[in-house]
Amino acid sequence: MTSAFCLALAVSTTTTASASAADLFNSAQGRFAVGDTRGALADIGGAVASEPGDTNALALQAIYADAAGDLITREAALFRLGALDGAKRAGVDNLLHAIRIASFTPPNPLPAIAGPSTAIIVLGYGLLPDGTMRPELVNRLQAALVQSWVMPSSPIIVTGGAPKNGITEAAAMQWWLQNHGVPANRIHAEHRAASTVGNALNSVPLARSLGANSAIIVTSANHIRRATVDFNVAGLPVVGAMSAITSAGELIAELMPLTKREQLGMYRDAIKVFGIPGRY
Repeated sequence: MTSAFCLALAVSTTTTASASAADLFNSAQGRFAVGDTRGALADIGGAVASEPGDTNALALQAIYADAAGDLITREAALFRLGALDGAKRAGVDNLLHAIRIASFTPPNPLPAIAGPSTAIIVLGYGLLPDGTMRPELVNRLQAALVQSWVMPSSPIIVTGGAPKNGITEAAAMQWWLQNHGVPANRIHAEHRAASTVGNALNSVPLARSLGANSAIIVTSANHIRRATVDFNVAGLPVVGAMSAITSAGELIAELMPLTKREQLGMYRDAIKVFGIPGRY
């Protein structure tokens, strides 16, 4: 080997060795956030090599490997994770299954039929500065209204914070539904969520407290798959998902299965819902 090559190899080895497991874990999360799946997988592999008992790092290794299509690394990470923490292994299995199912499930503009133990959960959308609703959110509410007619005994949860002019998304939705004939005692508002992750984490315990053991999600067509993943990972099975579709063209555009790159948003959300820390 040339002296220049030996020097480069030594520098590379020293740099890798000097990076702590926490540094590599944080770097992996940062790489994955910007879509560098292979770089994220390499960094988390280094973290696992440094701290082989770190179940969060092993969980991420399995998730990143799935996103990268590296099935051998995924299965090895899942096997090691299962030996250390069977419950966390089961959770990662559920997460990956939810993403696979959502990626091949097209949006449905028709209401689903279920019993009173299934909640109808309507996801918010950013309000205008004066606190009024954008057309996108009205479309979701119109779909939710139809769903409420099909399931007259089910509780309805409206979820969304981000107040504008002192009004949260949930409050605006609650008023709209009441003004369109839905009884006030059917509607339960969740006023804190600022994202789809927050919608899931905050709405699931509320749904459980109302006696619901499953949910029908109502949101926009281009949002339905990610929302379905988040709620399934949060622990509330989604048995139906009604999309607010405004045109045939929109429906056609959302019918195709997602590519791995298009799935990355679902992976990122699912990791947050699952509770893996963003940084060490």
